[in-house]
Amino acid sequence: MTWTLCAAAWAGGPNVKLGIDVLREDGFKLLDGKRVGLITNPTGVSGDLKSTVDLLHNAANVKLVALYGPEHGVRGDAYAGDKVESGTDPATKLPVYSLYGATRQPTAEMLDGLDTLVFDIQDIGSRSYTFISTMTVAMQAAAEHKLQFVVLDRPNPLGGDRIEGKPLDMEFRSFIGFLPIPYLHGMTVGELAQMINDEGWLEGGVKCDLTVVKMEGWKRSMGFDDCGLVWVPSSPHVPRAESAMFYAATGIMGELHVVSEGVGYPLPFELVGLPDADAERFASELDKRNLPGVRFRPIYFKPYYGPNKGKVCGGAQVHLIDPDKVHLTSIQFHVMDVVRSSFPDSKLFDSKRKKSFDKACGTDEIRNLFEAGKPIADILAKWNEGVDDFRNARAKYLLYQ
Repeated sequence: MTWTLCAAAWAGGPNVKLGIDVLREDGFKLLDGKRVGLITNPTGVSGDLKSTVDLLHNAANVKLVALYGPEHGVRGDAYAGDKVESGTDPATKLPVYSLYGATRQPTAEMLDGLDTLVFDIQDIGSRSYTFISTMTVAMQAAAEHKLQFVVLDRPNPLGGDRIEGKPLDMEFRSFIGFLPIPYLHGMTVGELAQMINDEGWLEGGVKCDLTVVKMEGWKRSMGFDDCGLVWVPSSPHVPRAESAMFYAATGIMGELHVVSEGVGYPLPFELVGLPDADAERFASELDKRNLPGVRFRPIYFKPYYGPNKGKVCGGAQVHLIDPDKVHLTSIQFHVMDVVRSSFPDSKLFDSKRKKSFDKACGTDEIRNLFEAGKPIADILAKWNEGVDDFRNARAKYLLYQ
């Protein structure tokens, strides 16, 4: 699949023109004569893999004056959760300001002399991925300092129709859950920016001067493979486009540091297991649930790092046989249900990670139901409350069919 995709992308060109490609083809007219700050990371590339940093830096009619690094940094040299340092970009000699260190929101000093802030980062469609939080606080700064804010749009690798998980209860707001949206929102970053701006989600109800440079050729039904684009790892544990699906399937559960989700092993988010557990039993208990579009294969694995470093875990590899039929986020709750019923010695909520789990869920109701021994059907019903209301509310912000 990978070889075919790469060959198609390079031979006939991508099926989708990214926002940066559309901007480039138009001669960067939107930014003509502007002093620009760019929020980006290694995923900020054109369809032919040219860095947005380099494209704007070399554009004769654009003055790129500063770079801003989200989680992992502009060049991707920071580990997940590690602070990103400010400094100087070695390639362009431009100042780099950290948006994942002492501050998450650009300060007045960081924005001094700018006309426009540009955001170009590949998101993965899950609320807990911090790049959309960075976009939100950057929009806030742009509104407060009267700057133009430009989003160069990119595909949602989960497609544009998948919505799962109840909208965030703002009592549990954090940088891994910053907006009152479902866990999987089914929107591009450009569409989401429009919703943030017009729904009054910026502090004080302010609005920024927002422009979204739309993609050409993207449809809501498209998976990333349909785009003919090459995936650039969006973080160390999301190395492939399909990793975004597995992240949605097991990432929340991984916050507890009890059940391994495969992070620390070469299949991040694709494995589930417990130290010293019987893999055949684990996989069998999951597979007998006959979840649509997914199968579970027994596997033993020993993480190289992380909470279960050096421990042999028995569990299952998650195989997404028919992604269109899979309810991704429910997979981890079924895994947790199997653990509490078949491996009760592994206490799911005895750790100090309860708050992290609640923040990722955007509510404490899911944990409370688990701890009260409620059936999985009740838990999933609670998890998906509000999905239809959100689908209706987002409709007017959609840019693509």
